Amino acid sequence: MAVPSEEPPRSGILAHIGHTPLVPLLHIGRGLPAPILVKCEHLNPGGSVKDRLALAIVEDAERRGLLAPGATLCEATAGNTGMGLALVAAVRGYRLVCVMPEKMSHDKRAALSSLGAQVVMTPNAPPDDPENFQQVARRLATENGWFLTDQFCTPVNARIHEETTGPEILAQAGGSVGAFVAGVGTGGTISGVGRFLKRHLPSVRIVLADPVGSSLAAWVESGVPGGDGPYLVEGIGASRPSVILDRAAIDQAERISDEESFAVTQRLVREEGLLVGGSAGTAVAAALRIAARADRADPVVALLPDSWDRYFSQPWMQAWR
Repeated sequence: MAVPSEEPPRSGILAHIGHTPLVPLLHIGRGLPAPILVKCEHLNPGGSVKDRLALAIVEDAERRGLLAPGATLCEATAGNTGMGLALVAAVRGYRLVCVMPEKMSHDKRAALSSLGAQVVMTPNAPPDDPENFQQVARRLATENGWFLTDQFCTPVNARIHEETTGPEILAQAGGSVGAFVAGVGTGGTISGVGRFLKRHLPSVRIVLADPVGSSLAAWVESGVPGGDGPYLVEGIGASRPSVILDRAAIDQAERISDEESFAVTQRLVREEGLLVGGSAGTAVAAALRIAARADRADPVVALLPDSWDRYFSQPWMQAWR
């Protein structure tokens, strides 16, 4: 094992991860009882909220002496964590292997390869299948002696959002948040932000925006995952919750169809100038429902996870032309 060394300073592009703007929606939802503010995580250097996690995982491993110079990182990713890790690996001098299910867009695969990552594609297999992308990543890391960054299990995931994203939202909203709405991939964002906001604002509502076909909404409501079906929105939803997803931090769930997600995404792009992906539409669609039912004017905050540039080849965005 490498000897722990002093953590490298956050210099260059890594110093600009986080501190993303919180902006009001000027047209969508106008006239509702509560305003909607959106946290623009797509404006992180790597284009998504996962930049925060990627840097936090690497810095934690460096502090603990787990990464030798030139080490290889390995992650199971829908694309965004891979992009963040590729950015960090480029600056810090590591290699990166990303394992992705074939559902994910060609844009993500091309971007990761262009950044120098090795991309391994797997079938869209359920969690217990040996060909599931998480299982393949664990197996490859073990067989090759690579460092598994393990976004679905590491406590660093929720902690970085409890320490950064949550405080940023509270400060930028002037200390007033009626509800926070986000989708769930690993669950780190909603768990960390939810814990932080609930400590400071006991009346805040934490809302999961879940694709129709995901099992997580039923799990939030009953403790038991629901039926698992197909859906097109990428990077959020699951057939079962990850070990880091904190059900106690979530108050309710809203089920959002692909059609509604993509329709709201198009409105975000064309009416608000927010160049975001499909899961942003999922979160804002849920936020619109929450704001419409609000009995007070405290803002509803929705998280915009990633940028539109990784979906240009997808049929739902091609249809906009």
